[in-house]
Amino acid sequence: MSKSISIFDTTLRDGTQGEGISLSADDKLKIAKKLDDLGVHYIEGGIPGSNNKDIEFFKRVKELHLHAKITAFGSTRRKNSITEHDENLQRMIDAGVPAATLVGKSWDFHVHTALQTTLEENLAMIGESIAYLKRKGLEVIFDAEHFFDGYKNNPEYAAAVLGAAREAGADWLVMCDTNGGTLPNEIQEIVSGLALQLPGAPLGIHTHNDCELAVANTLSAISAGARQVQGTINGYGERCGNANLCSIIPTLQLKMGYHCIPGDSLPQLTNTAHYISEVANVNLPVNQPYVGNAAFAHKGGIHVSAILRDSRTYEHIAPELVGNKQRVLVSELAGQSNVLSKAQDMGLSLDPSSEQARKVIDKIKNLEHQGYQFEGADASLELLLREATGEMNELFTFESFKMLVEKTAGSPVVSEAFVKLKVGGDNLYTAAEGNGPVNALDNALRKALLTYFPQLKDMHLSDYKVRVLDEKDQTAAKVRVLIESKDYSDTWNTVGVSSNVIEASWEALVDSMRYALLGQISLENGTEINSGPRGLVNH
Repeated sequence: MSKSISIFDTTLRDGTQGEGISLSADDKLKIAKKLDDLGVHYIEGGIPGSNNKDIEFFKRVKELHLHAKITAFGSTRRKNSITEHDENLQRMIDAGVPAATLVGKSWDFHVHTALQTTLEENLAMIGESIAYLKRKGLEVIFDAEHFFDGYKNNPEYAAAVLGAAREAGADWLVMCDTNGGTLPNEIQEIVSGLALQLPGAPLGIHTHNDCELAVANTLSAISAGARQVQGTINGYGERCGNANLCSIIPTLQLKMGYHCIPGDSLPQLTNTAHYISEVANVNLPVNQPYVGNAAFAHKGGIHVSAILRDSRTYEHIAPELVGNKQRVLVSELAGQSNVLSKAQDMGLSLDPSSEQARKVIDKIKNLEHQGYQFEGADASLELLLREATGEMNELFTFESFKMLVEKTAGSPVVSEAFVKLKVGGDNLYTAAEGNGPVNALDNALRKALLTYFPQLKDMHLSDYKVRVLDEKDQTAAKVRVLIESKDYSDTWNTVGVSSNVIEASWEALVDSMRYALLGQISLENGTEINSGPRGLVNH
């Protein structure tokens, strides 16, 4: 039996049905190019003619000259109608793509209730639609909707649906767990039976994640004989989502011996997942398997001590195989190994037996007890470690800041910040407005420093999060502020904690600029102030 698996990506169609996901035509074209670079075999672009975005996508995608087959999605002809006159089928043909995904009913309950037609007419709708598209020169992927529910209710009819599609010339027979309620053992049993009942049939699998089993169900279907996987990047999709290709592809390829995408493309998987999450404007869960930032992150001191000896002790694969990287987190759970590993990553010299090492560990644990969280703020941690090892000289010194927030009836709130700093021997006092207190502080601090460090114009704040640490204290509670900053090449995170949200924000903001200036040249005497380049960045 062939060990090659056809990867069918439906992020641009089924994925966009997920709550909170809306892609423009430009977005869809960017994602299609990224998927093609990854090496998927099919990219389902959408429903031709259903909306202006999909119309534009199918027109423009030809200009990309992709290797993957772009497919158009649509349903069979309407009941009791003539195939050649069906507008939906004609739009699929007019899209000018090489392949079409045709969806049809395979659950007798749906035929009677949703379509309100006979079982015989449904078979005719499927067979005639597939045959018509084949005569027009299209490759046809038949998606048997609600297949597993239909099979459990009426196995003879569900099998007859696949038989009709095969007889009409369908290139793929895809079994869909549309409601996401089937279990892996059921998938295994049903697909195995059909592989025997339809020998040589090109079977595929399309699962949904309503029971958190979409990936497991897909793997079960492949083990039972299916050879096409339909899914989405990051598991996007309606309700609880579709099968996550970012988990399926590496599991099939690295653990089950199947060939899904080119071997040299697999290290692009993490970058692809993060890129598409950015375009879709959906945060990627840090604990997403294989591609999440925490997928190979280690926090417990015993774990870190072990992986420093051999990463296989607590990692199921080498993270580089999927383009991810190992991360050591530092927190109140950290042991000496965590801190030493971090220092080593930064090129800092920290003797594990020294009093210096013990003090910095104690300081980190004390700060975490106060509410700091360095596992999500590597830049603040690096600054702390550089200070502890004497490899951090400050380029500027903070003296004070004041805030003025004014609200006039009928007008937006105006925030103004006043900042006092010292740079070298110069005393600076600047003021700036912003659309909020943090923006005003950022503008004032940047205004003061740009004359001395013009490279700061290339950095900006890209994310800002506030977490209340102790709700029982209500408005007097401590808050933790996490700031993400970016420049042209790097991203870094800093943290501040205080019972005053402005002070916590200021602390994180100052750290973000201190970190941006690591390894920069002092304008006062032309010498390098901070040794070493910026270290802990998240790409």
